[in-house]
Amino acid sequence: MIILAATPIGNLGDATRRLVEALESAQVIASEDTRTTQRLLVALGIQNRPRLIALHDHNEKARAAELVELARETDVLLLSDAGMPTISDPGFGVVATAAAAGVGVTVLPGPSAVVSALAVSGLPTDRFTFEGFLPRKGAEQRRALAALAAEPRTMVFFEAPSRLAATLAHMAGAFGADRAAAVCRELTKLHEEVRRGTLAELAAWAEEGVRGEIVVVVSGSSGPRLSFEDAVAYVADLLAQGKRLKDASAEVAAASGHSARELYNAVLARPGEAG
Repeated sequence: MIILAATPIGNLGDATRRLVEALESAQVIASEDTRTTQRLLVALGIQNRPRLIALHDHNEKARAAELVELARETDVLLLSDAGMPTISDPGFGVVATAAAAGVGVTVLPGPSAVVSALAVSGLPTDRFTFEGFLPRKGAEQRRALAALAAEPRTMVFFEAPSRLAATLAHMAGAFGADRAAAVCRELTKLHEEVRRGTLAELAAWAEEGVRGEIVVVVSGSSGPRLSFEDAVAYVADLLAQGKRLKDASAEVAAASGHSARELYNAVLARPGEAG
């Protein structure tokens, strides 16, 4: 069986009894970074020394079938460096392969940066969407944010501290400078901090430099926020990627709340554009 086990996201005291028992008895552990797993075993006082198999973004596709076949004979404990495997971490490919092969999968619940940040954000928690890491490239990030401009649910993102200020500024441009948000830093750790404010306020704060593990929580839209000019630029981007103008206009209209016909005509009026 494949066993997905959540590990502490900071504070070792959050390791569950079930996790400790699983680590004490595991014969095989597949983990994102075997060195991190070894440190976890030592920190928790685990004497067991199981077989460790590296499972990360670069080898999961090749290793999935091997791990699933191994799980037919013995339990395979699957860990990420912190939090729940498969959530912006390796593991999805293994679970999908196991499901297709009829091999059992179970979970040991535990710490999650996603729900922890959502809970302390002060933003609506009844409905939310987890977006993970945004694309790094400016144009791709702009398209991703434009597609979320009309999202009514609270949104949760992961981001690197070095890119936080730029990402918050881009969010302010796509969602509106006054959109409520929260930056949750170093959750469960000694220097835990939750900074709440508008996207514009948080972007200005982040310009001073931020360290640590970051989760950004942004309130959902109460109506169209993406400016018409940005929506037109988004349609033009899609057109440059090979989409038909009619299809691109409809896609952006659905995401932004602007009229598909008006977007279509505006792009046609741009120099050098054609349908």
